[in-house]
Amino acid sequence: MSLKMYDLAGADPLLRFSPYCWRTKMALAHKGLEVETIPWRFTEKDAIASSGQGRVPVLLDGDKVISDSWDIACYLEEVYRDRPALFGSADAKGAAFFIKRWTEAVVHPALVRLIIADIVKIIDPKDVDYFRGSREKALGAGLEDYVADRDAHLKALHAALTPLRLSVKDFAFLGGETPSYADYIVFGALQWARCSSPQNLLPEDDPVAAWFDRLAQLYGGLGAKAPRPAAA
Repeated sequence: MSLKMYDLAGADPLLRFSPYCWRTKMALAHKGLEVETIPWRFTEKDAIASSGQGRVPVLLDGDKVISDSWDIACYLEEVYRDRPALFGSADAKGAAFFIKRWTEAVVHPALVRLIIADIVKIIDPKDVDYFRGSREKALGAGLEDYVADRDAHLKALHAALTPLRLSVKDFAFLGGETPSYADYIVFGALQWARCSSPQNLLPEDDPVAAWFDRLAQLYGGLGAKAPRPAAA
């Protein structure tokens, strides 16, 4: 039975930039599962009404409708247990949940300080008022003002990534020699930046950059081949 997934897209339907959708696409590829991705925009809430909420990813597996990237990963692990494991053990699942909380509490906010004003440039025109209004209300500042002082924000991002840097300096992936869902969580955050902004945020000699590239090249270059915005 074919899988389908609603996947956040920009004005260009090939530009897919949600960190949560990228987690899920990597998890599906890890499991060796083919999925049809359906481009979705912020204001197209009706399209995913069957999920009972208004955000992507939303995975359709036959008559099953699953939302939230973590819930989708747990679903894939349970239903497709004959495929390669995303977690591998209860302990590894717990560690991945810690990585999820750290990424969302520390890495995402650091990235927002750098890329939020670029995102408004790539989204569908029908989404602009919603996106700008909702984000500026949440941030308490205009998007362009929020990203001012790029050098300071870039320094803060590099500091935030220190735990990851120290880990992947010695190991190929967070789980050791093979990737796991914990990797995909943080990869999704950095792929969000790559696919929504023309900025290059990591020095080439950063171990995080090498780790990111290893993940981007997996599954036929799923991450590496994804389109990104052109530099102005």
